[in-house]
Amino acid sequence: MDEIRDAIIAGERTAAAWQALPVPDSYRAVTVHRDEEGLFEGLPSRDKDPRTSLHVDDVPVPELAPGEALVAVMASAINYNTVWTSIFEPLSTFRFLERYGRLSTETKRHDLPYHVVGSDLSGVVLRTGPGVHLWHPGQEVVAHCLSVELESADGHNDTMLDPEQRIWGFETNFGGLAELAIVKTNQLMPKPPHLTWEEAASPGLVNSTAYRQLISRNGAGMKLGDVVLVWGASGGLGSYATQMALAGGATPVCVVSSPDKAEICHRMGAELVIDRSAATGEGYRFWTGDAPDATQDQSEWRRFGAKIRALTGGHDPDIVVEHPGRETFGASVFVARKGGTIVTCASTSGYLHEYDNRYLWMNLKRIIGSHFANYREAWEANALIDRGLIHPTLSRTYPMEDVGQAAYDVHRNLHQGKVGVLTLAPREGLGVTDPEKRDRFGDELGWFRDG
Repeated sequence: MDEIRDAIIAGERTAAAWQALPVPDSYRAVTVHRDEEGLFEGLPSRDKDPRTSLHVDDVPVPELAPGEALVAVMASAINYNTVWTSIFEPLSTFRFLERYGRLSTETKRHDLPYHVVGSDLSGVVLRTGPGVHLWHPGQEVVAHCLSVELESADGHNDTMLDPEQRIWGFETNFGGLAELAIVKTNQLMPKPPHLTWEEAASPGLVNSTAYRQLISRNGAGMKLGDVVLVWGASGGLGSYATQMALAGGATPVCVVSSPDKAEICHRMGAELVIDRSAATGEGYRFWTGDAPDATQDQSEWRRFGAKIRALTGGHDPDIVVEHPGRETFGASVFVARKGGTIVTCASTSGYLHEYDNRYLWMNLKRIIGSHFANYREAWEANALIDRGLIHPTLSRTYPMEDVGQAAYDVHRNLHQGKVGVLTLAPREGLGVTDPEKRDRFGDELGWFRDG
């Protein structure tokens, strides 16, 4: 792998020279092991520790199938699906690999006793499989995480509706937290040249998810002047939704859990921020009692709604970007304006949502389910990064050997923005090929690093 790394850092090679680079028989990758599926049985989610279950192993390089690319990965990032994989919740991802492996001879490769995880990457194409025309060795790329077969008519209007749609590195093998990765070439997008490898790797999943959830006609279809409530506004998904609201002429109302996270929202340009931590005196508690007998406190919904109206001059949210799930969903439905939209994904605090349906049906509100993005949406989201309208929200980068700690930080909400992981890149700061463009966005690129 050293020869590949050195070639990428040196740059200036022809496609033929890239094609001539030897590919090793094995590579280092972050994995979970099938024989450890029961590792955390009986423990509550919070006590399940990714530092125990995530391993860095040498694994064999798989054969390329038609329509695929082998990418040398310089950097990747942690998403919440990596946390789910590492703690085997809500189920072991080996069930996904087994199901995918039954689809075809090519997909059988994915059903292995180990799972190479990760749904983001930045790097360089090394090889392409049969039937690939638009991508070639040597191209610097990022990847979005939609893996889709596209054999069904159902997927041709919106690929997220394809019955064989999967999230790469979560529901498939050979993901991005590795020195090499295999992707379908319709996952590839150009790497923004003003970004470092670690910066470029960090937006993919969450930036595309936020774009579909908030901007796309498949999501909330945000328009100029909308009031947008963003939960976890300094986090991986929320930070991109906040930037999109600002760039699109909407007014974000950012909900965060600490003064430090509130300050990050202000640095992004958001003026209206609610710090829901007890330390600030807000201390919203939407649930009372202990599980399984806990109930929601509607007086807290009303107090929260009054706070939003006080900040916005009397306006309720047109759109609620909802991803915490169980903890916040009842409040989200309540505070949305009459005729407003709650667009939901992820449910990191729990999948079983409870809300008072009177506030939905009698006020003509809509709940829209949103899941990642199709290729066009991901491409458009990446173009916003390339044009400097949206910026990466990377706050910290770990070496691959410390990936367990990186995932632990996300699991315990100890992070801000995105947490990156260096794979082939020997250090941070490499990969910028347009320094003049970078200079134009210097302050914005430091929003989260300074935090």
